[in-house]
Amino acid sequence: MVFSVEDKALIKNLHLLKGYGSRKLLAEFPENNLTKSGLDTLLRKLRDTGSTDRRVGSGRPRTARTGDNVAQVEEMVLSHEGAPQSHRSTRQISREIGVHRSSVSRIIHKDLTLKCMKKRRAQELTESNRATRLQRSKRLLKQYPAEKADFIWFTDEKIIHCC
Repeated sequence: MVFSVEDKALIKNLHLLKGYGSRKLLAEFPENNLTKSGLDTLLRKLRDTGSTDRRVGSGRPRTARTGDNVAQVEEMVLSHEGAPQSHRSTRQISREIGVHRSSVSRIIHKDLTLKCMKKRRAQELTESNRATRLQRSKRLLKQYPAEKADFIWFTDEKIIHCC
């Protein structure tokens, strides 16, 4: 049974101040759909710990995203800075550390706040290429009247003009 915060506070106060048990609470609040086993569990927790809150460390423990694993992944991910051609993929890192690939990816994204990007080839322009492009674009602009020159965009593929 899931209890709301208000229900837990009310049950705690009635149990501590008036000594209500699970049967008395059921009789007192029939419209709340409380169960006896749920109330017994909550009252047992209240007697054992003095609180109705979750115990510290009661959740599922972290297994992959520990501080040690985060430090190892950070060292491997950032080790190639200043050393070209020495990067590691997430699969290689996961094999070396012994942590699942998705956990390595989660560490990179959530703990280190980094983004994995894939290298792509790009065209590099030389000075002669730039000079040639500038010369040809000026020649193209001369073909159109000055009032239509503002509506022309240059791309690598083609000239786009309006009107």
